[in-house]
Amino acid sequence: MTETAVTTIDAGKRAVSRRALVQAPAAEVFALVADPHRHHELDGSGTVRDTPVNGPHKLSKDARFTVGMKQYGVPYKITSTVTGYEENKLIEWKHPLGHYWRWEFAETQPGVTQVTETFDYTPHKAPFMLELFGFPKKNGAGITSTLQELAARFA
Repeated sequence: MTETAVTTIDAGKRAVSRRALVQAPAAEVFALVADPHRHHELDGSGTVRDTPVNGPHKLSKDARFTVGMKQYGVPYKITSTVTGYEENKLIEWKHPLGHYWRWEFAETQPGVTQVTETFDYTPHKAPFMLELFGFPKKNGAGITSTLQELAARFA
């Protein structure tokens, strides 16, 4: 199987964004991403754990959800709040420290969806700390892997 091409998108000084084409209708891809109980299935960063999720199976504006995470061998939980939502087009949630994860879906032709994932840490409480610890680079690699996993799922 050929690896999916992932493109780097300029989303601003303190945002990391990647884009890929997925061979599926936007509604199908959106349904997977909008279900936090399934985030571990497509996580390319290795940080989302396969543990029970507290929250709805379909996110909506202002919904809250808690997922198990693990970094540097340390398990923890994060509760995020959905801040942007447009059915089959956009879903965005805010991390407790102020950064955002945004997913955008654009069906470029029937059955083909352009998916853009963005880690925006512009409003983070301490963006320089994220930079110091290399999170922009690490998250860029994770996003690339996530988009490749997502594309492979629908290939």
